[in-house]
Amino acid sequence: MPPAIKIIILANVAVFMLQRLPWGGELLSAFASLWPIGTGNFYIWQPVSYMFMHGGLTHLFFNMFALWMFGAEIENYWGTRQFTIYYFICGIGAALINLIATMHSPYPTIGASGAVYGVLLAFGMMFPNRYIFLYFFFPIKAKYFIAGYALLEFVSGLGSREMGSGSNIAHFAHLGGMLIGFIYIILKRNDWALDDVVQKMRSLRSSGGKKSSPYQANRNSSNSNKLTPTDDEINAILDKISAHGYASLTDEERRKLLRAGGNG
Repeated sequence: MPPAIKIIILANVAVFMLQRLPWGGELLSAFASLWPIGTGNFYIWQPVSYMFMHGGLTHLFFNMFALWMFGAEIENYWGTRQFTIYYFICGIGAALINLIATMHSPYPTIGASGAVYGVLLAFGMMFPNRYIFLYFFFPIKAKYFIAGYALLEFVSGLGSREMGSGSNIAHFAHLGGMLIGFIYIILKRNDWALDDVVQKMRSLRSSGGKKSSPYQANRNSSNSNKLTPTDDEINAILDKISAHGYASLTDEERRKLLRAGGNG
């Protein structure tokens, strides 16, 4: 089992055991659950802490099972650091969207589902044509499975009280995790790093908003054709991972691997 997933699962199990203690459940519910801002019980750390809280053994089991089932390959594919960043960005993003959706609700939200749904989305985007066996018998491609799950969550969220919080399932937290994950992957895949955005803004300001020259336009067009890596490039990157590990890849090689995942 990859290290990040192992640590996340162990941390969730440890917190769940603390919840079972006579004093643990009430204390953690008050301070670690994600409370709507209007209740007066919201604290700044809750968009992180709520991811380690679960409502029961079944809730914990299925979240951790899905994390292991879909996340292990993603962590091996991206590397531990990148996977960990992605996991928490999805979970925190899901929390922020859920806070907006449940602004007038008196109910707290708990669970790693928002982050796990982000991992599920990543699996569908990285391995879109990989078959998933629904109920262990019915094969369905990952991209259709993820799309169907997202649609189901959306319909269920609209039909529940307080947009998902009034029931026992925070549907819009799940959708939030998928949405943030989708945006994150698209940005990474297109190499829209923050420093690149700042540099482009500075270039536009210095040029006074003038159109680029025909030479520059042709150069940009030529560069865009190089965005999609060739099979030989991907095979060389995979050989490098096998020989030296994911950490040995350069930033450019990691970006090529992300782009290749979207074409599979």
